[in-house]
Amino acid sequence: MLTGIEEVDWASLGHAYGPADDVPELLRGLASEDPAERENALDGMYGAVHHQGDVYDSTLACIPFLLELVADPTVQDRGGIVELLTSIGGIDLCGDEELDELDPDDAEFTPAANYAMAAAAIAAGADVFLALVHDPDPEVRLAAPCALASLHGDPVHVLGLLRERLTIERDTEVRLALVAAVGRIALRHESLRAETVEWLDWLSRVAQAPGLRLAALAQLARVAPAEIPDDVVERVTVLLDEVRTAPADVSAEPARTVAAPTLIGQVRELLEEHSAGRPTPWTEELLRTLHTALDDRVDDRIALVLAQLRSPDWGQRSDAIWLCGGLIRVWRGRYDEVVRLVGAQLSDPEPRLREAATSLLERLFELAAPSSDALAARLTAGAGGVTEAWPVPGPGARAGRGGALLALARSGDSRAIPLLARALEEREVRRELLYAVDSLGPAALPLAPVLRRRLGEVELDDLLYDRAAPLLFALGSVRGAQALPEVLRILRGAPANRRDWVHEACLRTLTAFGPAAREALPEARRLLASPSAAVSAMAARAVWSLDGSLDEALDTLDQWLRPGTSGEEWCAAALSLGAIGPAAARTAPALRAGLGARELWVRVRSAAALWRVTGETVDTLPVLLAAWEENRHTRVAVAECLAEMGPAAAGAEPAIRAELSRRRRHNAREDGAGSHDVHDDEKLLTLCRAALSQLERRSV
Repeated sequence: MLTGIEEVDWASLGHAYGPADDVPELLRGLASEDPAERENALDGMYGAVHHQGDVYDSTLACIPFLLELVADPTVQDRGGIVELLTSIGGIDLCGDEELDELDPDDAEFTPAANYAMAAAAIAAGADVFLALVHDPDPEVRLAAPCALASLHGDPVHVLGLLRERLTIERDTEVRLALVAAVGRIALRHESLRAETVEWLDWLSRVAQAPGLRLAALAQLARVAPAEIPDDVVERVTVLLDEVRTAPADVSAEPARTVAAPTLIGQVRELLEEHSAGRPTPWTEELLRTLHTALDDRVDDRIALVLAQLRSPDWGQRSDAIWLCGGLIRVWRGRYDEVVRLVGAQLSDPEPRLREAATSLLERLFELAAPSSDALAARLTAGAGGVTEAWPVPGPGARAGRGGALLALARSGDSRAIPLLARALEEREVRRELLYAVDSLGPAALPLAPVLRRRLGEVELDDLLYDRAAPLLFALGSVRGAQALPEVLRILRGAPANRRDWVHEACLRTLTAFGPAAREALPEARRLLASPSAAVSAMAARAVWSLDGSLDEALDTLDQWLRPGTSGEEWCAAALSLGAIGPAAARTAPALRAGLGARELWVRVRSAAALWRVTGETVDTLPVLLAAWEENRHTRVAVAECLAEMGPAAAGAEPAIRAELSRRRRHNAREDGAGSHDVHDDEKLLTLCRAALSQLERRSV
């Protein structure tokens, strides 16, 4: 086994962490009799030799040995090695990225060449995967179909083999993997698509097992989304009910347990925990595939989610909630009933279901309102159903009642206020809860005394900003001017570490307090001369807010609107001038110079400020609308101006109507999501509706 491994000069090769002289030990570890050693070795291969999907020269050198290990039936846990090879060789080069067209002088040549060579090397040895579809180890049979569909050079032969194996395979998850691999072949080989679509359609109707019919329907939707049947929701709903009531699958072997502190082990444990107690955990992936294929058919996806949320099976309801996260994050729609049913899961005895519901609701902000009664009930229900006050857990409580309180507060429900007061008595408080106070409006003023006390307890050390900033924000939100002595203590005692950030946060809070904080005027005036534009501009805003001292505020801001100022500095000044409004009209010439700036946000902030100080739209509206089209992330800021302009924004009506007609959220992206994405898009929609309402009233 591993013949010739010593003949490779591993020390001259590299991986993610330097010389690859440790790779022989990893390869031998994959063949070890010790399960923990095998897992450590596989973890090391992913961590170094195939780090984050990269292919190094050492990765290429490993391929023959990995293929040898896969072919040896005495090696245990070969399914993991098959998956590793599939990942290494699974790159799909587009036609313009073929190896012979890559430029050797290009800085990206080596990585791209390595990917292509890896794919070619594994494809050359891919016959080893053919026998694996009949392997006695179900984990090997589970990994083999994807490897064949992705890497083997004879898709016609592979397609026949997979379909033949499906007729005798008895392991449910392996059967689903076979169907998924057939779908993958259809996607990769156009010549086989029509035949495969016909077969998947047939299988989705005649297969005896409902799970297999569901898998075929999901792959049919994935391969041919234009041919998704109109009754897909009804069919899937029936299949899910059949899956729920079908006899439990006893063919699957119990999960392996390996006491190895590896990333792979941790992921496996999380997946096992997620699936524990569920007879059909595989339905989640099938439904995810189906939802991806349905894409912008939002009404169908909502109907499917609603059917799942009404299922007697808590696992199907949990799947629906996790799928909701992606659906609501990307697509606009009517989610009231979905959110109400998600809220209903908060009273379920299954903790994983409650956790899933809470995790979703706390990211919905105002959209969580239909679940507010369920959230309030969750927060006030004590032992035996007795309503009682409840102590909120610490900052690590991302789910459970802590998350429910965050969701209720972010939804703007005043029932969160007394519970927040109780939470603020605890030793640790989630930062997000303090920032959520802003959603509660003036009704949250009763929180000011406890916020003041907590701010007074914050130590003036290097962690000051992290501890004080959320409290300062909350105090500003409730206009808690009685906390002025505590704010001044923070302002005056800020250490060198992130001092400018502390000063800016304090000044923002003082600005929110307004004339009631006039005692802070000397401190604000002192910071007008700060070398930080963010601090200086916020100080100018504070000085103006505290006693209306306009000239010194405008003189300060004007200095940041001169040639040579950075874009960030210019924007800080423009934001403050916009907040001051018409009283800052004398700065209009300086702001006008920013309309032609190279930097997008300088143009946006200048145009918005110029509108707010002069009411002029001739020059500002075209700049704002151009930014709207150039960068979708400017749209909230632009829409705020359009809503303020009223009839003067008539030229923006086509853009506003186009935005309101879009189904996809303006900030949706495929590479991740922020906690405020849905909230920001809903804010954009609210502003657009407000602007359009004013325009329509004008035309009546």
